[in-house]
Amino acid sequence: MLQDTYPKSPYRNFKISDLATRLARLQRVCQSMDIPVLIIVDGWESSGRGTVINNLCRALDPKHFNVSVFDRDRKDFPYMGRFWRRIPAYGDVRIFNRSYYFDLINNLNMDGEVLEGKLNAIRAYEEALYADRAIVLKFFIDIPQEEQKDRIEKYMDTAYQSFYVDLYDYDQNENYKAYREHIDKVLDLTNFPQAPWHILDGSKIKDASREALGLALEALQKGIERVSTSREDGVRHHRDYKEKDYLLQNMDMSPTLDQDSYKERLEELQTKSNELMLRLRKAGTPIILVFEGVDAAGKDGAIKRLIKEMDPRAYTIHPISAPDETEKKHHYLWRFYKRFHRKPHLDIFSRSWYGRVMVERIEGFATENEWERAYDEMLRMEKELADEGAMIMKFFVTIDKETQLDRFQARENDEDKQFKITEEDWRNRGRWDDYIEAMNEMLVRTNAGYAPWIVVPGNDKYYARVFVMEAFIERAEKILAREK
Repeated sequence: MLQDTYPKSPYRNFKISDLATRLARLQRVCQSMDIPVLIIVDGWESSGRGTVINNLCRALDPKHFNVSVFDRDRKDFPYMGRFWRRIPAYGDVRIFNRSYYFDLINNLNMDGEVLEGKLNAIRAYEEALYADRAIVLKFFIDIPQEEQKDRIEKYMDTAYQSFYVDLYDYDQNENYKAYREHIDKVLDLTNFPQAPWHILDGSKIKDASREALGLALEALQKGIERVSTSREDGVRHHRDYKEKDYLLQNMDMSPTLDQDSYKERLEELQTKSNELMLRLRKAGTPIILVFEGVDAAGKDGAIKRLIKEMDPRAYTIHPISAPDETEKKHHYLWRFYKRFHRKPHLDIFSRSWYGRVMVERIEGFATENEWERAYDEMLRMEKELADEGAMIMKFFVTIDKETQLDRFQARENDEDKQFKITEEDWRNRGRWDDYIEAMNEMLVRTNAGYAPWIVVPGNDKYYARVFVMEAFIERAEKILAREK
């Protein structure tokens, strides 16, 4: 993609101020249509990114744009986590000065599974934003070796050399040929149809700014047209899923455990669970547990017993309810990426991102295209987490319809438990068959070796709680044995 010479920019005779004003007009249209815009400005060190960004921003409404500058040496979990946390809200413009491409560009030795994992995470990120109506625009500023050297020397003569120049600048310039070959490979591998690269000739930075503004105008115009005509390239417009496995209807709900056996085993299992959690934490393994299930199935009771002997500083319970107004202004996965801890930690989700293909599907809070593509989006997120070493377990606690009725009525009649039952619970019960159908499809389509579903028969609470702890212990022991 990189070239020795570049054709003259078609925007070279335009005034930067005029192009910037036109871009601001389109920004207002995007704002009115709730279209998020992500602009990535990458390039060689000392290539003039700051100048290009300044010109892109010069006429934009500052209330609805933000420039994110990322710490180049910070390691995050997952790799794309901090970039997910900075996605633009609907109607806003977000500009990344450097981005998730920085590590790929500046690590000449990155290859194999590590490179593949990051490429997959990046592709998933850009495709998810695009499918959510975002406009994703990527610039790479290219400059010759001598030009880069001249700029480094020029910056060093200013009072701000420590701000503009560091070891990355020198290393790139001294190993320019190797970097150029590597960068060209990275750009080629990430030149995705929904988010292609635009290479700017940085030899004349004002011309590069004009071209960036002109290309941004074109991208916003195309994006506005795509959204206004409801064109969703690459997204399935019909469902071809046919239910084959009736997991929940065929579940054996008869297993039970008497109270004495339960009490006898409980302390031992809790102690063992705590020990394994600490060993995983010491090994640097993040733990992510998801609990979903039929209403009143007892998932919170299972969570409470699992963590009983654990240090509260080592875990976080994330109770997930309906998204608030801020969360509704972002891609639905945004609020979950915000919750993952950046250090080895136990994150437990009581309900999760799977609400997208259950309650949001059944209640019409997401369109068919939105929840249909969510199966792949959620699996991609979990694959990213697993590729970076996380242990992921997903528990689905189920009960039959009669048991649910008994528990609902018991809650209604116990003043200490009435807070657990709402009108929404009764209304959802009225759509039992719809929810079971959606839950079956979710369990089949999102079961993966790296993030398996474990279906827990929950008619007997004692049995279900022990089942969860035993499953956690078994999986943790396997992970630790593999790491030896």
